Amino acid sequence: MSTPSPAAADSAASAAVRTAVRIGARVRAGARTGGPKDDGPRILEQILGWTLVVVLAVFVTRAGLM
Repeated sequence: MSTPSPAAADSAASAAVRTAVRIGARVRAGARTGGPKDDGPRILEQILGWTLVVVLAVFVTRAGLM
């Protein structure tokens, strides 16, 4: 089995890096983080969040963990 020359290995590594950079740029361009610029029903988020907190508290106290 022959080993690749250092130049060929370096070329393959740089090609892999270029490909990763291109993929990363595409992902960042299409990714949405759900940050503050997204419009949506804030009151609904608050109600659902507090409901989750209350339900979790009920489960924890019923299970005797507190």
